[in-house]
Amino acid sequence: MSIAPYLKEIGRGKQGARSLDRARAADLFGQVLDGAVTDLEIGAFCIAMRVKGETPEEMAGFIDATYSRLNRVPASGKPLVVLPSYNGARRLPVLTPLLALLVARRGLPVLMHGTATESSRVFVPQVLQALGIAALPSIRAIQPGEAAFAPTELLCPGLKRLLDVRMAVGLRNSSHSLVKLMNPCDGPAVIVSSYTHTEYAISMAAVFELMGATALLLRGTEGEVVADARRLPQMDGFIAGRRVPLEQGKKGTLTDLPDLPKEIDAQSTAVYIREVLAGDRPVPASMALQVERILQLAQSL
Repeated sequence: MSIAPYLKEIGRGKQGARSLDRARAADLFGQVLDGAVTDLEIGAFCIAMRVKGETPEEMAGFIDATYSRLNRVPASGKPLVVLPSYNGARRLPVLTPLLALLVARRGLPVLMHGTATESSRVFVPQVLQALGIAALPSIRAIQPGEAAFAPTELLCPGLKRLLDVRMAVGLRNSSHSLVKLMNPCDGPAVIVSSYTHTEYAISMAAVFELMGATALLLRGTEGEVVADARRLPQMDGFIAGRRVPLEQGKKGTLTDLPDLPKEIDAQSTAVYIREVLAGDRPVPASMALQVERILQLAQSL
């Protein structure tokens, strides 16, 4: 089997490339996930899509292919809050575990999923280990009030392999966007997703609309889904694909900045998280607001 006919369409450069419809995009991505094509073809696919950029229809097709191959997380009676974590900490502590634990404390099941995509950053599993929370060894239902972490390879081994292509070519590919948009649950879920540049907010919103997703979309912290503690970002909600404005946000840096840890290592971050959960430090205002908006979306399901 070969994806050469697809490569001829998507690989003609930014101006000459032709986009695929949803069904053909699903067929292409399914072959890539199944490992049915050569490493050379996978590399060509990643570079071609990097240059061309995915249309919302293509990304929806990629998600369709992924959903048919996912090891789904069973529903547990309450909407699952999904927190993808693939960027980690570069200059600021990675506080995705704090967001997860704050939401879980309000009675919802929370699933973080991810994998390390670089060697120089601090990632969520390291912080969770410092908190005494082990990654799931296998897929199971997440109970209300529980925050759990699933490595990507448990959800979809082919997706993990595609994410790892970055280690070889040094560039992100379509899978890095896809993991921030997918719902790994076999039931109702609130997908919390983030973007780094405004143009991604537009394309990601279009995908949520196409997929009929319930989601929270905001500018996160260094690519993580946590609201930047130094700002009050705009937050857009989606309920069954229908856009619901939640927060207009404020431009600039907040005047009352939280006392974040100076170091970003896993142990320092875990200490800070414990102090916030114990009430010894305040929850950053933007994160407290984010928790409320997540709960609001969950109540709509």
